[in-house]
Amino acid sequence: MKLLVIGAGNMGLTYAESMSKSTLLGSKRLKIYDTDPNKIAALKKENHFEVYTDLKDCLPSADIVFIAVKPYHSATLFENMIPYIHQEHIVVSLMAGVNIQTIQDSLGIKKVVRTMPNLPAKVGKGVTSYTASKEVSKVELMSIRHFLDTTGTSIHVQTEKFIDASTGISGSGPAYVFYFMQSMLEAALKMGFSEYDSKVLVSNTFEGAIELFSQSDLSPEGWISRVASKGGTTQAAIDSMDDNNVKQLIQDAAYAAFDRAVELGKDS
Repeated sequence: MKLLVIGAGNMGLTYAESMSKSTLLGSKRLKIYDTDPNKIAALKKENHFEVYTDLKDCLPSADIVFIAVKPYHSATLFENMIPYIHQEHIVVSLMAGVNIQTIQDSLGIKKVVRTMPNLPAKVGKGVTSYTASKEVSKVELMSIRHFLDTTGTSIHVQTEKFIDASTGISGSGPAYVFYFMQSMLEAALKMGFSEYDSKVLVSNTFEGAIELFSQSDLSPEGWISRVASKGGTTQAAIDSMDDNNVKQLIQDAAYAAFDRAVELGKDS
């Protein structure tokens, strides 16, 4: 199986490095394509990549092609790919808002997998939702899943609606967590903690809470009830958030991201 990653930006390089360091490719080296001279120079220092600046030298011989460019660069890229792509290619899109039909029509191919990755993939804790056109076989899709899992874990969804929905939950979700963390950091600073102590308090609290949740069958509400005693300090904080409708605001934010993903798909 020969893999080509098109685009060596943050997400493309994250997947390229994870897949190349796995055992899935055997003795083969992963192919990576980009046009930025600075990126090319950096990539050539890595001995686990075959680096290319011309699609004609790498695309025809690839089996699976991961596309990790900005959505607004996709139209130009597709035009450049057309002379070298064939029907047996499996295209895996890491692009937000570019739907399967658009990729099929633009490239004249049928086998397309659309994904929604997220930022924690950079530290091996990512979650990637994915769906595929009907022309991708079960065996091919299982191979794709193994490659996606090198960055964390993946979930198969039945339709592209759930790719857009996962954009609102996992794709954009890390930003919601960072937003909450930033708010807590600022509160800690106002209370008089140093920057270092504030970071330790907040980061370890998040890490510990996630570990508790991951290692048990308790729901978040179940854990809240264990921590929040009637008339206590934690309950005072929860009451404040409930009074200010924080839960609904977070849900509204997730739906805003979901709706925007749908809009981008229509635009494409």
